[in-house]
Amino acid sequence: MPAQPAVARVNAAHGPPRQVLGFWLGVLGVALFAITLPATRLATGSAADPQLAPLFVTVGRAALAGLLSLAFLLLTRSAWPARRHWGPLLGAVAGNVVGYPLLLALALRSVTATHAAVVTALLPLATAVAAALILGQRARLGFWACAVAGSALVVVFAWLRADQGGGFGLTRADSLLLGAVVAAAIGYVCGAQVTPELGAERVICWICVLALPASLPATLLLWPDTSVQPLRASAWLGFAYVGSVSMWAGFFAWFRGLDWGGALRVSQVQLLQPFLAMLFALPLLGERLDLGSIGFALAVVATVMLGRRVSHPAAPAAQRS
Repeated sequence: MPAQPAVARVNAAHGPPRQVLGFWLGVLGVALFAITLPATRLATGSAADPQLAPLFVTVGRAALAGLLSLAFLLLTRSAWPARRHWGPLLGAVAGNVVGYPLLLALALRSVTATHAAVVTALLPLATAVAAALILGQRARLGFWACAVAGSALVVVFAWLRADQGGGFGLTRADSLLLGAVVAAAIGYVCGAQVTPELGAERVICWICVLALPASLPATLLLWPDTSVQPLRASAWLGFAYVGSVSMWAGFFAWFRGLDWGGALRVSQVQLLQPFLAMLFALPLLGERLDLGSIGFALAVVATVMLGRRVSHPAAPAAQRS
């Protein structure tokens, strides 16, 4: 009989308490990531009022996280990853260090953080599908029904907001955001694949350190000339957040949550992220939060909680007789 995936073996050994803690660590990670959209918008500015260049924000946040990661690995005297770990780690680099930040930063030059939050709300479903395909995790039909229902609520919310705002066609920015969703989902699952052996903290640290030989020189090369274009302090604060939290510290909780709670099931707490992002965009960017947004947020919370209650996984297909 084929062996269970590593994540399934770890969760089976430690039981429901660890799964519950994993769920709440996932919630913490999502709350930290929710600030990424408004913080990135602060860093890049808009097309009418540009601040830091999207490419600089992408490589700069990776370089900052890489330096923090290098210090962590040296202080903890961490061993080098084994050869079998390099594939998933490089997959996470491609998805979480390059793909998602770059596509998101480019899109946020043209759309608001609120708009981006709605489109990227498809990330939980994309992550669940990636977990099923890459990690072989399975869940019962009730879980998938809740996942689809939550995603459908978000899509309906997007179209309602679009109708109020004059249309929501698939623009270039929307295409970039959809690409960011796919990149992030693959990166999350690749990271979760090696978390049981390396630990959540070391996974994100090795991901960032692997990118450091490219990210650090690129950051120095692209460093903005503030004598030509003065930059607001808020742009640098947004940059510092996405480098130290979005690209680094937030993953300590997120990868641990995916590991302990199961990547397929914990991924669904990301349905809360667009609404949390809107909430944070209110004080940070002055964007509007209305009763309709609150109502949809509560409905999505209900699907997440219901999905958690019915999320006990079915046996992997390989083990069914």
